Amino acid sequence: MRDHTYEEIRAAALDILAGRERASFAHSQYVELALCTAEVLSRRDGHTISIGAPGGYELRGQESERFRELFWDLFRQGIITLGLNDSNPNFPFFRLSQFGRHLIDRNEPYFFHDVSSYTEVIKETIPKINKVTLIYLQEAMQAFQTGCLLSAAVMLGVATEHTFLLMLDAISANSTHSRTYSSVFKQKTILQKINKYRNLLTQNLGNYPSGLKEDIDTHFAGILSVIRTFRNDAGHPTGKIVSREQMYVLLHLFIPYCRKLYELTEYYNK
Repeated sequence: MRDHTYEEIRAAALDILAGRERASFAHSQYVELALCTAEVLSRRDGHTISIGAPGGYELRGQESERFRELFWDLFRQGIITLGLNDSNPNFPFFRLSQFGRHLIDRNEPYFFHDVSSYTEVIKETIPKINKVTLIYLQEAMQAFQTGCLLSAAVMLGVATEHTFLLMLDAISANSTHSRTYSSVFKQKTILQKINKYRNLLTQNLGNYPSGLKEDIDTHFAGILSVIRTFRNDAGHPTGKIVSREQMYVLLHLFIPYCRKLYELTEYYNK
């Protein structure tokens, strides 16, 4: 039997929790989920030996350690919560949290669960993403994982505005586009720059390629406004709380926003 990676173990466990994979045991306890995960991994490797039979597959050595790490990662990420019901309120019993069910059930275009997977999704979608922007995105995801949601909103807001300012740099370096958008650079605040650029963009949108114009208002101004609103609420003592679900959505929304701005940046660089 080959040794399975953390990602393989995680994928099998999540498929079990989501009901996409069937196993011989219930999975309301730690050991049960470990056995079910072993069974699914064995089946995916083409083995048909049942769990519990002589020579049956089980997580061993480093695999067992990886599963233990995965279980507590899922707990820290808010995907599972300890306790099954009032009769079994503590570990080793567990269940999917509401957030976990929401995460697993949704058919998201981008799936991520930690800093590494979020970074991978970002780099796959926006290969040329700025390294400084990526630092703030990773910080946002790290804060999200640890439950520091106000901090996550602020860091995501920084990455969002930085992406916009990088696009303005591309406009400034292009003699043709810099004349069209010259009044943007006369604005003092970031909000004034955003509003001025948006107005001029609308006026000149007819000159843009059709593919670039598609969903531009939603993926640029719409998402930017939403993220900035949450960032401003989080960065000032408003008392407004960002929920875990809201922050997860914001992390998702950044991806099409960033992709659209990099498409615009590429256009301005020509």
